[in-house]
Amino acid sequence: MQSAVAPVVTPSVFQEEGEQHSPLFHVVLLDDDEHTYDYVIEMLQKLFLFPRDVAFRHAVEVDTTGRTVVITCERPQAEFARDQIHAYGKDPRMPKSKGSMSAVLIPAGNTALG
Repeated sequence: MQSAVAPVVTPSVFQEEGEQHSPLFHVVLLDDDEHTYDYVIEMLQKLFLFPRDVAFRHAVEVDTTGRTVVITCERPQAEFARDQIHAYGKDPRMPKSKGSMSAVLIPAGNTALG
């Protein structure tokens, strides 16, 4: 009778020492007086697929604090998200609206607008 030898099991994915992760960036939507709550809610629902209640909370936050972090991700995705906000267009509900809202990127570890 042969004795059974247990197979050696090794994880299929190893995290190598010193492996670097890409830094994360906040996409920060900035307040202005040229866009309505409805515009902000609609934009966040369309661009980021937020449910209405989440989009509304961001609209309140940007209005009351002057900014809101809409997404945190690696730089290429953050730049794309910022560019989508910048390209969304003016608010048709407000005649004084000249264009899209503004957004900036800040490193995720940084709490100040840079």
